[in-house]
Amino acid sequence: MIPSPPSAVWTRLALHKLLRREFRGVRVIVVSNREPYIHRRSGGGVECIQPASGLTTALDPILRATGGVWIAHGSGDADRLAVDSRAHVAVPPGAPSYTLRRVWLDKETEERYYCGLANEGLWPLCHTAFHRPTFRLADWESYRQANRIFADAVLEEAGGDPALVFIQDYHFGLLPRLLKERDPRLTVAQFWHIPWPNRETFRVFPWKEELLDGLLGNDLLGFHLRYHCSNFLETVDRGVEAMVDSEHHEVWRGGKLTRVRPFPISIDFEGHVQEACGPAVKRHVETWRRELGNGHRFLGIGIDRADYTKGIPDRLRAVDRLLEICPEYRGQLLFLQFAVPSRTRIEDYQQLNRELAQLAEEINTRWARGEWRPIRICRRHLPQAELMALHRLSDFCMVTSLHDGMNLVAKEYAASRTDEDGVLVLSRFAGAARQLTSALLVNPFSVDEMGEALRCALTMPREERRCRMRALRSAVRENNIYTWAVNVMSTLLEVGQIPNLSAGLAAQEVAPAAVNF
Repeated sequence: MIPSPPSAVWTRLALHKLLRREFRGVRVIVVSNREPYIHRRSGGGVECIQPASGLTTALDPILRATGGVWIAHGSGDADRLAVDSRAHVAVPPGAPSYTLRRVWLDKETEERYYCGLANEGLWPLCHTAFHRPTFRLADWESYRQANRIFADAVLEEAGGDPALVFIQDYHFGLLPRLLKERDPRLTVAQFWHIPWPNRETFRVFPWKEELLDGLLGNDLLGFHLRYHCSNFLETVDRGVEAMVDSEHHEVWRGGKLTRVRPFPISIDFEGHVQEACGPAVKRHVETWRRELGNGHRFLGIGIDRADYTKGIPDRLRAVDRLLEICPEYRGQLLFLQFAVPSRTRIEDYQQLNRELAQLAEEINTRWARGEWRPIRICRRHLPQAELMALHRLSDFCMVTSLHDGMNLVAKEYAASRTDEDGVLVLSRFAGAARQLTSALLVNPFSVDEMGEALRCALTMPREERRCRMRALRSAVRENNIYTWAVNVMSTLLEVGQIPNLSAGLAAQEVAPAAVNF
């Protein structure tokens, strides 16, 4: 149960106060593949940067409040220079409040565990994008090895004392069981940030029993949606020997209870709004206006990693379809697609980049008028302020993932639109669609449906746009990242096995939990 926040919604400060009170004296350890701070060489020196990451936004406040340890893979080219003999570095730089513990993986292990099993195996398996996963025994063995290495680091940081371990994502499916076998006193939780497939899809995974057993080492296992929880429970019911209680979302295996719960993740709404209204974004708005020119009347945007789950090719075909059925937009519409290169060592991602370039050229050639072209592909990564400026300039934003656990781009777009304008075209198969019901919801596999949605977005009356955007913004504000953190941490208070861990939340006046989807 979530206690009543001190204001209408949870804030960073309110979360900080809550955690400092309820987790006083508790050792909190977060585990993720990606690190919250990276040290890299720059101009003959070393600089520390905080990469743009929803994961960091979600977990950094928890570590700051509890003074815990964040264990992550050291990927920066100067990471080893910044740590002490125990691979520790105090963060954030300038005002340290917790410890970053870096784990080192050799190149082959990293390649096979991360690029291989995690991103060529589990990623396509869990996303219903009709993309065949690749399974190699050598990759699985490296996945096992990486999980063992991280287990050693966690146990070393716990030091034989009770601790709360919060594991992130699909890179560490074996870690919970490894930890519990070696130290049953640990309270272990995991958040799986991507979808969980239905049981028939999961059957093709060659090491399914071992992976399921690993995940059932958790005291608490979280997904974005109740639907993903149900898929997982059905998979366990058919895949391993266990007693599944579907009504209460619990699994008993070997006398050990695992609770499975939905925790839809979000963004820092108020922080996002404050930055979106700031001077840096206003300057970028003017810069974008000059860069994009005056050769169009309407602007649409798409902002994604170049990943086959994001549905970018069919999105471009939807723009093509719009121009076919609505000739009045020829010469009037510019669609700006950011496709930031991702996992470029994997051939499937290289092929996607080639496909996008070819498709954009074909569509632009078909509809070109003088200097006007309908589609522009940008490959560079944009700082947050530049993205917000594009949000504010655009007439519509397309988030048409074939499948997504949540997708925070949709929520960021709504948060940026303090003018209560703009239209969000959102895939029904993105987790965000369960909360952002005032968007134009589409089937991303249907080019015709998306083309019609674009026509609707461009002809929608101003008052309807405002009404829809108000509803979107309200949903994001009320279900912000701090509500997510309170939801998770309060559940951990209920399931925790740590001596002297306060049970105060259960005794406080409580408000109904935010709706879990």
